[in-house]
Amino acid sequence: MTTAIIPLTELTGQYALDASHTRIGFVARHAMVTKVRGSFNEFEGTATVDGADPSRSSVSVTIKAASIDTRNEQRDGHLRSNDFLDLEKYPEITFVSTAVEPIDESTFRVTGDLTIKDVTKPVSVEFTYEGAAKDPFGNLRIGFEGSVVINRKDYGVTWNAALETGGVLVSDKITLEFEVSAIKVA
Repeated sequence: MTTAIIPLTELTGQYALDASHTRIGFVARHAMVTKVRGSFNEFEGTATVDGADPSRSSVSVTIKAASIDTRNEQRDGHLRSNDFLDLEKYPEITFVSTAVEPIDESTFRVTGDLTIKDVTKPVSVEFTYEGAAKDPFGNLRIGFEGSVVINRKDYGVTWNAALETGGVLVSDKITLEFEVSAIKVA
């Protein structure tokens, strides 16, 4: 398998996220002294890439909130509860792009509507184009990486606990991380 920075003009088409080779993750500060990392293991997404006019490209992602995984069953259960994601009422987290703006040859700002717990707010994520490759099965794959910081309180995720030494148990700011592998489907 060879990886190359193929010009975007050669990548025009429809793509599906390859969930087994994509990571949608997050990072939160815990107890003001360390970071907890986690990810969502079940999601699907599509992208339309217009290599001639990237501004006509689009992205849509749906995440199963119950698939949250921080490698700690008790913490994951708490995150699934109504203190945090309230999965019984809000089983999905969605992102639908509203604009794609090229910044340079390999960086794109994808702006869209992020919905968590039925609260929709605009976010902009800068993605770096990591390259393209033909896999051993003949699929064209493209890779992008990006991240953005959001305030979880903006989405109604407000639970916290004060610490004796000052500060809180869980940071308000959460970094969302995306390591994307997508396969061309049309």
